[in-house]
Amino acid sequence: MKWGFVIVTVFTGPLGAFLYVLGCREPLPGTHEAFVRAAWRQALGSTMHCVAGDGLGIVAAAVIASLGHWSWGWSLIAEYTTGFLFGWTVFQALFMKSMAGGSYTASLRNTVWPEFLSMNGVMAGMAFVMGRGMPLVPRADDPATPEFWFVMGMALTAGLLVAYPINAWLVHRGLKHGMMTVRPRGRPVPLASGLFTSGQALRQDMAATPHDRAPGRPHAARTVSPPRAAEVGPMALLTLGILAVGIWLGVA
Repeated sequence: MKWGFVIVTVFTGPLGAFLYVLGCREPLPGTHEAFVRAAWRQALGSTMHCVAGDGLGIVAAAVIASLGHWSWGWSLIAEYTTGFLFGWTVFQALFMKSMAGGSYTASLRNTVWPEFLSMNGVMAGMAFVMGRGMPLVPRADDPATPEFWFVMGMALTAGLLVAYPINAWLVHRGLKHGMMTVRPRGRPVPLASGLFTSGQALRQDMAATPHDRAPGRPHAARTVSPPRAAEVGPMALLTLGILAVGIWLGVA
């Protein structure tokens, strides 16, 4: 998550930094667990994590496609494929394999559909902005120019906005993780004066949240359930429709 916010901030500038302060950085020491419990912050964490991974793959493919002067169609295919594979195999399955009992294979199975749904939203927003922005902004097709990176930053922002409600649904359904709190093993949770009356109050408060605090584990994480076809099927069709609209608006 820390690298996710850094990556998004590199592309979006002040917006990424603002989202980090608003959605992740605890206002007082010891308040992070309570601070990130809000549903919209949980969804924001999931979205930032997805956009960072998918965005790196998409931008890398866009650079290669621009240098190779590929057609719009081939560029789009390369960007979607690279973004999905990088986001799925690295940012989701690899980084979150502890949620699948440490098994990378199980993590791949558990994250493929949530990643697919979220990726469709990211690519829909990015395809629209890239399709419209590249022809309108002079030199935006050259990765060696600031104009290219400006358009890519705006595209990533649009992808974040489109993907947010999809991630909110995924987190609400327990199909993706939300924002988490990571503390060193064995270190007590600091309590902010006036917000929690005692350690026991904090433990009771956390017991009512969607976080699992297993003994000896260094973090509290939302339980992620394997996706079920009845849940993801209709949403897959919806997100594919959103992706189709984004692509159509980008080239229309």
